[in-house]
Amino acid sequence: MTTDIYPSMTVADNEQKERPVEKMQLGKQVKAIRKQNNLTLEEAGKLTGLARSTLSKIENEQISPTFAVMQKLAAGLNIDIPQLFTKPEKAQATGRRDITKSGQGVPHLTPTYEHELLSTQLSQKKMMPYRSRVHARSFDDYGDWVRHEGEEFLLVLEGEVELYTEFYEPTKLTVGDSAYYDAMMGHVVISTSSEDALILWVTTS
Repeated sequence: MTTDIYPSMTVADNEQKERPVEKMQLGKQVKAIRKQNNLTLEEAGKLTGLARSTLSKIENEQISPTFAVMQKLAAGLNIDIPQLFTKPEKAQATGRRDITKSGQGVPHLTPTYEHELLSTQLSQKKMMPYRSRVHARSFDDYGDWVRHEGEEFLLVLEGEVELYTEFYEPTKLTVGDSAYYDAMMGHVVISTSSEDALILWVTTS
């Protein structure tokens, strides 16, 4: 990330931040979950609504699925979205917590965003928090509206963005500005600052 949003860092913190983040192996996890359920690619495709070829490319790390595709995978395979990134832990009734140190989230790249998934150790949680570096500079970078189930909260951490929503005029947001919206409504975010903007997103499962 181009700018450190946590200025008070110790030497140990800096050393930890310099360590390479282990590459996310979402494809291997999807394949393992599919096999645990004794599903063929064809069967998993019917459950998730995804083409067999698309599932194969995901499992072989040839394409990076969008958030909407991850929702289809989770719904079709009857799992929570965090289980696509880490092995699910035994559910706890109370007293759960998950700490993600700066720069230690799970990376997930798409053509329009560079996501850092946060709090991925907790399964069966009701929110999915992540930070995103917004690479998109035009609505055309998406090709169409992004829409998925749930509600979404957005907070601008660095730079400036423009939020496009299906039923409202585009809105410019700067550092500290936020938005809360129905994620089934078409939406996209583009960077308008000289540097790619950084935003915090929280999406309900």
